[in-house]
Amino acid sequence: MGDQPIAIIGGTGDQGKGLALRWSLAGYSVTIGSRDLSRAQRAADEIISTVSSHGQAKPSISAALNSDAAAAASLIVLTVPFEAQIPIFKEIRPGIKPETLIVDVTVPLETAVGGKPARVLGLWAGSAAEQCAEMAPPGVNTVSAFHNAGAAALAALEQDVDCDIIVCGDDKNSKERLRPLVEVIPGCRYIDGGVLANSRTIEAMTAFLIGINLRYKTHAGIRITGI
Repeated sequence: MGDQPIAIIGGTGDQGKGLALRWSLAGYSVTIGSRDLSRAQRAADEIISTVSSHGQAKPSISAALNSDAAAAASLIVLTVPFEAQIPIFKEIRPGIKPETLIVDVTVPLETAVGGKPARVLGLWAGSAAEQCAEMAPPGVNTVSAFHNAGAAALAALEQDVDCDIIVCGDDKNSKERLRPLVEVIPGCRYIDGGVLANSRTIEAMTAFLIGINLRYKTHAGIRITGI
C-alpha cells in the first residue's frame, strides 16, 4: 500500500485525524500536514498510539508542514475549514507533482462568515471542490469525497462507519483510484457520484446532516438504496 503515500492537509483537525486513523490502521502511509509542525507531530503521535493499541504494530504515520507533506504525496486529502481552503492551497500548490490526485473534503459552511453550521454559502465556482479544481496545477485531477463520514464515527475504531462515500469527479480513473481508500474503511461503500459539479449537492447535504445531528444528538450518515 506504500505506492500511494497520502498527505492529509489539515490533518490535525478531527476529520483529518479520523481518516488518518482508519487508513493507517489498514496499512497505508499517511503524513499529517499542518502550518504548525509541532501540532502535526502531536497529532501523529496521538494517531500512532491509538492505532498501535488496535493491533497495527508499525503504523506509518509522519508529520510535516503542509507544503512538504503535499510535495511528497501522490494523493492529497484537503480537510480544512472553508475559509482556509484558498490560502492553504496557494501555499501547497507549487510543490504538487503532476498526476497527483487531490481529494477535496471542504464544505463551504456559513460558519466561515459567522453564520449557521447547517447552511452553506453560495460560491462563484459552484462548490468548494470546483473551486479547488480551478486552483489545481495542470495535470492534477480533483475529486470530492468523505464529506458525510463524520469525524466521531471515523474516530470510533471499535465500530464500523455506517455511511456511503459519494465520490464526484470529472475523470473516472481518478474516482476509481479512490475506491480502495473508501472500501478499506469498515462500513463504508464507494458510490460514483458523477461529475465534479455534483459536489454542490453533496456539500449542501453535509450541512443538512449537521442539522440532523444537532437536532437528534447523533452522528448520521448517508445510505443510497437500490444499489
